[in-house]
Amino acid sequence: MNQTKITTLTLASVVISLLSGIIVPPALAQTDPANSAAAALSKLADDLQNPVGNLISVPIQNRWDFGIGPADAMRYTVNIQPVIPFELSDDWSVIARTIVPTIYAESPTAGGANKSGLGDVLQTFFFSPKEKVNGWILGAGPVLSWPTASEGALGSGKFGAGPSVIIFHQANGLTYGLLANHVWSYAGWGDQSVSATLLQPIIAYRTKSFTTFSFKMESTYNWPEQQWTASITPGLSQLIKIGKQPVSIGLGLRHYLAKPAGGPDRGMDFTITFPFPK
Repeated sequence: MNQTKITTLTLASVVISLLSGIIVPPALAQTDPANSAAAALSKLADDLQNPVGNLISVPIQNRWDFGIGPADAMRYTVNIQPVIPFELSDDWSVIARTIVPTIYAESPTAGGANKSGLGDVLQTFFFSPKEKVNGWILGAGPVLSWPTASEGALGSGKFGAGPSVIIFHQANGLTYGLLANHVWSYAGWGDQSVSATLLQPIIAYRTKSFTTFSFKMESTYNWPEQQWTASITPGLSQLIKIGKQPVSIGLGLRHYLAKPAGGPDRGMDFTITFPFPK
């Protein structure tokens, strides 16, 4: 078994142990959710599943992809993803969601050079009514892609923009819905134009002990190449408190259903989220 696989299995074992409740304070895990503190944590766990919730949060996603190219290479990405809501009026908010990736990519071919550095930054601004519409959480707005990659191999070299929408439903700990966007390039120095559609359905269930089970599908269609990249990720997260600070710790195991030639065949996510409830 190679070093990458050993590291992956070790990290997965540690995280699963954490999520099983070893670091969850017993009083917190056993608290009746009817009491005010537990009810607040239940709401916070639900808000973390809501892309346009009225909650400042900073998820830090560690993302590994394996099996890339003939060298069976690995790609490791740290996505820092601050979410900041702004109040526009008594009825409307705008939620700024930013993804800042830092990437380490092994060469997909034997003897090739590894690459590391900053990737392209993606920003989405969702305009969302504060109240549900017929029971549904809605949001829509622009998505912007910035060519911030420090190396050509880590980004598109293109400015991009397009529309993004979400529709979600939450009730009794169950969350399900869809996030979708499309990005077209309109300027830049990259060799190839960008036209990509993202579809991301998700379903999640939060238990009374603030554990959330989720199942996510992420599908991107590259229009110039006429190629789907699609994956499914079952996941598990646990909301805990470290002192007074709530923290969500999550693990997801990813399997690719469709990919371009030489693309990854499996992956893993380990995410730590710092929410800052009002």
